[in-house]
Amino acid sequence: MKILITGGAGFIGSHTCVELIDAGYEVIIADNLSNSSIKSIYAIEKIIRRKVIFYNIDIRNKILLEEVFNKHKIDGVIHFAGYKAVGESVIRPIQYYDNNINGTLVLCEVMKDFGCFNLIFSSSASVYSETNNLPINESASLSTSNPYGRSKLIIENILEDLFVANAFWNITILRYFNPVGAHKSGLIGDSPLNEPNNLMPYISQVAIGRLDRLKVFGGDYDTSDGTGVRDYIHVVDLAQGHVRALKVFQGKPQVLKVNLGTGIGYSVLDIIKAFELASGREILYEIVERRPGDIGEYYADASLAAKVLGWKANYNLHKMCEDSWRFQSKYPNGY
Repeated sequence: MKILITGGAGFIGSHTCVELIDAGYEVIIADNLSNSSIKSIYAIEKIIRRKVIFYNIDIRNKILLEEVFNKHKIDGVIHFAGYKAVGESVIRPIQYYDNNINGTLVLCEVMKDFGCFNLIFSSSASVYSETNNLPINESASLSTSNPYGRSKLIIENILEDLFVANAFWNITILRYFNPVGAHKSGLIGDSPLNEPNNLMPYISQVAIGRLDRLKVFGGDYDTSDGTGVRDYIHVVDLAQGHVRALKVFQGKPQVLKVNLGTGIGYSVLDIIKAFELASGREILYEIVERRPGDIGEYYADASLAAKVLGWKANYNLHKMCEDSWRFQSKYPNGY
């Protein structure tokens, strides 16, 4: 199968490309490099020891996207292309709605025109209401407090409408919890172009000396130590979840929604302590006010993924921190 990976130069996308190629799929990457680097493409090639097909395009450009579909008989799409930072989305809502929603609309229109109805969509646990009981399963109520999560929820609704309008669509919506870690080679990992918006790359940059200290947003949540609790998942586990999700393309058309997480919640202070052990470096931090749009605690019920995808997370917190540190050590200043 030929699989188009939108946003394939990014953190999750690059790891998924490697796992797909290892599993025997042919991968075509489309990425405008707005929040990634061409060096991640070179790193993928170094890992797999051959060239990849890469198009430096914005998927909102319908003409350029059509050219990709014209050149390749694409069997399915894994759609990662989208902005992803909760805090930034509160400051830049228009950009988030335009990039995430409009990009998906153009992609789906081109897929339909070329008779490609197999889509895996990169969604988020942020679509779940903060009032849900824990752990969160796929039937939990949906509501979001920030533009990033809202853009993901709107796209999920759009994809459901597509299926109602045309039952040829085979759509898998994967709701991620918090991806961290890096490939064991240390060649690809999370390398934000600007100051990190996510916890693990921020901690990594503090450890390597690029940043002075970590700002912990909120120390008064109703959690064990007052800091936010999240379900962190190793990015390679997450990438392998996409490989497993491709099997549903052989099944009947449907809209399938599946959590990809570990089912374990770790606080910010838990992550700091684990990273200090993995890196041998002290992580300086200060507790500041909560960020708008953040919630106190969430972690996954991942039992459906085990049932329908035959998938479960294998890597523990130490491995997540160890691999993140290996990547940061190899690239002290990013790619």
